[in-house]
Amino acid sequence: MKVTDVITHVLQSKVEQPFTSARGWLYTTRASCIVEIRTDEGITGWGECYGPAMVNKTIIDTQYRARVIGRDPFDVEVVWEDLYNRIKDYGLTGMTIAALSGIDIALWDIMGRAVGKPIHKLIGGAHRTEVQAYATGLYFIDMDRLVEEAVEEAEDYAAQGFRAIKMKIGLGDPKLDLRRVAAVRKAIGPDVKLAVDANHCFTVPQAIRLGRAMEEHDILWFEEPISPEDHDGYVEVTRALDMAVAGGENDFTRWGFRDVIARKAMDIVQPDVCAAGGISECRKIAAMASAHGVECVPHAWGSAIGLAATVQFLAALPDTPPAFRPMPPMLEFEQTPNPLRDHLARDPIVQRAGIVRVPDGPGLGIEVDPAILTQYKVA
Repeated sequence: MKVTDVITHVLQSKVEQPFTSARGWLYTTRASCIVEIRTDEGITGWGECYGPAMVNKTIIDTQYRARVIGRDPFDVEVVWEDLYNRIKDYGLTGMTIAALSGIDIALWDIMGRAVGKPIHKLIGGAHRTEVQAYATGLYFIDMDRLVEEAVEEAEDYAAQGFRAIKMKIGLGDPKLDLRRVAAVRKAIGPDVKLAVDANHCFTVPQAIRLGRAMEEHDILWFEEPISPEDHDGYVEVTRALDMAVAGGENDFTRWGFRDVIARKAMDIVQPDVCAAGGISECRKIAAMASAHGVECVPHAWGSAIGLAATVQFLAALPDTPPAFRPMPPMLEFEQTPNPLRDHLARDPIVQRAGIVRVPDGPGLGIEVDPAILTQYKVA
């Protein structure tokens, strides 16, 4: 089998109710770069890239496409190393790796379709046939009702059956953050897990001070408390707090995670399969984390393709620890309205009472709807 073409699709949809996080920019649209790889045997694979869609498209079209055409999709690791070494002089992290991730996912999809097996069967098998999803939401929408809207949204997720929720913090006023967290915890009760995500907005002292204040509210993890570049700072925050510290959605490749994991700078690493290097590289990151006793809970954001790839990866991750009453890794299920997530697949990934079934169809286990692809395509 040989690759005959690599096609990039930039999809974009309007956000009906704009929202923001600690980073401050307003989300008014959702966009994604979707990678379509065709072969001479009529098998097509799909992948997705994290980050600015037009940038990903440009990198793939100008740097990667010609090097993938003519290759055997089953040489997925060979292709990965070739593309990585092509951009090593100027692209060790960031957008070049996100673009590479989309290609890698599409090649795994092709392999699964070629042998009639889901990706999780190709990367070691399923430790589970369903995964627990946690609801990511509670962004900042109505600045006059920040506490009230968070409580209402959290109560809705709990009523749907979610047993874990992740909320945004980082409003510029730690007292308001703490009041908001306390109100949500009270509203959902002690049996629903609650994580917080600061989107790397705090300094080390601020993160430690707020983290200690939040500990009484039984926080599952404190995500991205400080800037992702500051690995020394993460060590300080992690050592200072009793709650788990998480991060890594803005780290890339095994080399980017190596020191973080070896130093246990975080209790939980969160590689994104659409950003950190695809399924090929995230397998290595997860294995390295396991060897150091660090939990791996992937980050997920994007369309149905990225969500399906994350579910396939999660299915093959072992529990932590693999002993009595283990902790299965959870699936991040982002809750802001997103037609690219909800409609791009003919049979989309859905949650029911906070549980997501692992697709057992070939490859990613989903089929892209060409009509939806055309409807939202802008480039």
